[in-house]
Amino acid sequence: MKVGILETGGPPEPYEVPFGDYSAMFERLLGDGFDYAVVDVAAGALPASPENCYAWLVTGSAAGVYDDLPWIEPLKGFLRAAKGRAALIGVCFGHQVMAEAFGGKVVKSPKGWGVGLHTYEVMDRRPWMDGAPRVAVSATHQDQVVVLPPAATVFAASAFTPYGALAYDDQPAVSIQLHPEFDPAYSKALIESRRGTRFTDAEADAAIASLDAPNDHARVGEWLRRFLEGRR
Repeated sequence: MKVGILETGGPPEPYEVPFGDYSAMFERLLGDGFDYAVVDVAAGALPASPENCYAWLVTGSAAGVYDDLPWIEPLKGFLRAAKGRAALIGVCFGHQVMAEAFGGKVVKSPKGWGVGLHTYEVMDRRPWMDGAPRVAVSATHQDQVVVLPPAATVFAASAFTPYGALAYDDQPAVSIQLHPEFDPAYSKALIESRRGTRFTDAEADAAIASLDAPNDHARVGEWLRRFLEGRR
């Protein structure tokens, strides 16, 4: 099964060597058995056709979906063109740009940053999920989906992020605001790099401490893998 990774960003340069780029993180998360192809969307590239891959995964990004960047609107157009022609997965920015492409709305939330280990309650169990009532996964975002796309159902969420994980009922597509692909060590390094700029010392300390708790990264990765395998 060929899975295309639409890279919309990458780690800060000092972290690329120790942790890998976003495509490498997703390949580790989803595991063997897929034929991966990487497209550098942030550099202006897009696949020639949605049928080039069985599924497309949209990564996270430092960009906001509302930013005036030349690659964002073409990406939305590609996602709309892919509807029903390929499976779709979105993570963080990918979650947000899918929501915008399919009729939702994303804003910079007045709630501020969600960072550290966040817990989402399962609200609508899907066939590719197991019986876990909740999942704890790394988060780092300020933007949030605030208007639900018409065909989307919330399958997991928190009070801080009420539209945190979406399943689309009119196409094979799922998305999540959290970062199951982020190793806790990478999340901690990223928080440290933003200490004093995006986060206060107190916020950074609390977020880093939270990442020492058990997490469900592998579980959510298995959900996404089973989602893909179930679409064969």
